[in-house]
Amino acid sequence: MTLSMAEQKTVFSVAETVKKYGKQLMGFIRGKVGTVEDAEDILQDVWYQLSKVAGFEELESVSGWLYFVARNKIIDSYRKIKSSSLEDMTFENEEGEFSIKEILLLDDNNDPELKLFKNLFWKEMFTALDELPENQKQVFILNEIEHKTLQEIADTEGMNIKTIISRKGYAVKHLRKKLDYLYREIYQ
Repeated sequence: MTLSMAEQKTVFSVAETVKKYGKQLMGFIRGKVGTVEDAEDILQDVWYQLSKVAGFEELESVSGWLYFVARNKIIDSYRKIKSSSLEDMTFENEEGEFSIKEILLLDDNNDPELKLFKNLFWKEMFTALDELPENQKQVFILNEIEHKTLQEIADTEGMNIKTIISRKGYAVKHLRKKLDYLYREIYQ
């Protein structure tokens, strides 16, 4: 397969742009994401998107366009990995936010009332989990109780990570709604 002159020029221009902006753009992205692998994936997406732009050499500011696309890809990556967890289950009180996970970590050795409350909380949480569809319940338990990552769950189940994230999100929303009364009971 031979490339036309226009295609050859585009390939050469993309290569020049990668050479000129690659290190700077990687530094920018790397400072905003968790791992080098994530940064490399985002940078690859930016280069791919650049290769799809017809006549990109005529952009007023190629570097501005690259950083704009990189920023959007970074935001997209945050949206993909953002998942609800017990740490996200916070409520507002007079002193500020307080999470359910903090309730579970309170020392109840010298406080029989707190011990009873924690036992009630666990009972209510598992009752609420039993109300969920099995797939949502399973994802929540594997992630929050067995400490498996959402990616590990997706790989084990042979499912798309977005599906697993969605299931976890539904479970957390349900639990938040069902357990809200317990929080309000202890802090009001």
